[in-house]
Amino acid sequence: MSGQPVQPVRLPRLEPPLPGPPASSDAVLAVDHVARWFGNVVAVNDISFGLGPGVTGLLGPNGAGKSTLLHLLAGLLQPSAGNVWVAGQRAWGNPQVYRRIGLVPEREGVHDYLTGHEFVLLNARLQALPDVEAAVGRALATVDLVTDSRRQIGTYSKGMRQRIKLAGALVHDPPILLLDEPFNGMDPRQRLHMMDLLRAMAAAGRTILFSSHILEEVERLADSVLVIYAGRLAAWGDFRSIRRLMTDRPHTFTLRSSDDRRLAAALLAEPSVFGAELTDGLLSVRTSDFGAFTRAVPRIAKTETISLFEVRPSDDSLESVFSYLVRR
Repeated sequence: MSGQPVQPVRLPRLEPPLPGPPASSDAVLAVDHVARWFGNVVAVNDISFGLGPGVTGLLGPNGAGKSTLLHLLAGLLQPSAGNVWVAGQRAWGNPQVYRRIGLVPEREGVHDYLTGHEFVLLNARLQALPDVEAAVGRALATVDLVTDSRRQIGTYSKGMRQRIKLAGALVHDPPILLLDEPFNGMDPRQRLHMMDLLRAMAAAGRTILFSSHILEEVERLADSVLVIYAGRLAAWGDFRSIRRLMTDRPHTFTLRSSDDRRLAAALLAEPSVFGAELTDGLLSVRTSDFGAFTRAVPRIAKTETISLFEVRPSDDSLESVFSYLVRR
């Protein structure tokens, strides 16, 4: 590539069509045909969207470009093409934008010898807050770390490290939060507390974008979702519409039974089944309806007096889901 601009890849529209992103002029965060490459590696490719107040999930497999996109939004990376706007201002190289954003990166950027209080205090001083101690106290209380704030961060668990990073991001009370895999290392209680906290912040008018490669996390927290795959925006909008596309996509199941040939013949009579193949003693069945198929298998096995030993989806990884959305 060597300095040559990347030709953007246009994605096909999803069917049924999902609502498009809001106009940039109305959005708190707006990304306009943004690309970012590192040498010959394209990390983000021709992405456009706009976000307002509320919780939005940035969903994609590891290596999809989520962290790069968050760093572009935070103004820490300069776009190779396109523009990133935060509250109507360009994000890159703009200190006024930095004051409006709280960023929690996925990577550990916290010195172990600092106490939790010292780390949050440094963030407060960087923001030139008028009453740093009061701001630090509020941030620590928000993430429930007042009791452990005088301990060195090197003694913290992974979940506590995530919370102290959030306290540092919240200390200046920013209207925008960018969170990169914020639930990593948290136990179930800490996850629920974090989700309740983010919901309350969104209800108060904050714009929150958090990345995750775990579908269930996004489903429980986000009002809307951006699905990113291989640096491209595969889908956006209402989570339920996109979740339905993920559920209704073609699926492949692997089955083992007492009579695979007879089971295959019976399953092929089902409207949701469009293929069956016997390979190396395993029955592979392709279906267009996950729910209908899983209901049909036990019914057919009972009718045909066939014993089922195994029924499992063989293409149920998130990578296969995202790949399907991109191909549509």
